[in-house]
Amino acid sequence: MSEVYATRRTRLRERCNAGGSAAALISRPANVRYLAGAAPHGAVLLLGKREDLLVGTGPPDDRPTEGRLDESLGLHTVPAPGADPAVAAADLATSQGADSLAVEEHHLTVARHRAIGSAAPALRLADLGNAVEQLRVVKDEEEISCLRIGAEIADQALGELLESILVGRTERHLALELERRLVDHGADGPAFPTSVATGANSGRRGHRPTDRRVEEGDFLSVCLGATYRGYRCEIGRTFVIGTSPADWQIELYDLVFAAQRAGREMLAPGTAYRDVDRAARHVLDSAGYGQGLPELIGHGVGLEIDEDPQLAPTAMGKLDACVPVTVEPGVHLPGRGGVRIDDTLVVRPEADGGPELLTITTKELLAL
Repeated sequence: MSEVYATRRTRLRERCNAGGSAAALISRPANVRYLAGAAPHGAVLLLGKREDLLVGTGPPDDRPTEGRLDESLGLHTVPAPGADPAVAAADLATSQGADSLAVEEHHLTVARHRAIGSAAPALRLADLGNAVEQLRVVKDEEEISCLRIGAEIADQALGELLESILVGRTERHLALELERRLVDHGADGPAFPTSVATGANSGRRGHRPTDRRVEEGDFLSVCLGATYRGYRCEIGRTFVIGTSPADWQIELYDLVFAAQRAGREMLAPGTAYRDVDRAARHVLDSAGYGQGLPELIGHGVGLEIDEDPQLAPTAMGKLDACVPVTVEPGVHLPGRGGVRIDDTLVVRPEADGGPELLTITTKELLAL
């Protein structure tokens, strides 16, 4: 893996040099982990002129869930308690002969940016922008393997929950049980706070579980994800509790399912991000549900649960192969409930079988 991280850092260094920066300071934790293999709390990564250094307040954590640091990286521990590793890294860049330093302005606070400038006044500070996030968009097969295992864990946890008695249990209780099952099956932890929504709450994006109890005839919508070796996936499903679905529930479910299928079928290299959104959104809009739809139909996943690309109406750019994304349309009817269907897939060319579905729990409307 050391070669993988070294290659990633080389690609970033080439971008920095092309932009006129001799060195770069990476402070966003997910970006540090992507380039270094691990991101100890508070640590930053310096891509220096002579040596790349992980700068932190102490030795890296050796827990497997925290990643394994690239052994080829140098380590530098800040000597003073409470000292800022980012400021120390800027001073180290100067000592290596750098006259310019690219920093992640979108992650640094104004105060921290000023402190870096004050500590190393000879350095010209430039904005690195989202260069690392752009490198992270296309995944290698090792990264996709981690996502695939995470999806299997999430599918397994959800499948076990569906075999249990649900009526009378609270949203909060079910969410906690799902998160426990994720860890039991080998996840580092949940990829994000698990959402369980019943009755009038169902179908809401990002709903926080409450003490409402599951009742006969409810829609039950669940959205969960597993983190495995730092990589995060997502799955969302909607079910009906305890009885045959009502006609309005069947119609709404079929509509959202059709929208999700339309979005999934657009996942191919070269497809514009907004065209994926448009395909799914058109199905819902044509049925009169254009108002109140989510801002986007899907997004990238990886070391963070919400990364580029954004599959949104105004998004610019086109899909590449080996880009994992979610497709997650939903409709919520105030006072009645709604439907969300959410999958994680990997963009693949048609010659390789088309988009690879990672989350395989059935999308049939089940009565539990």
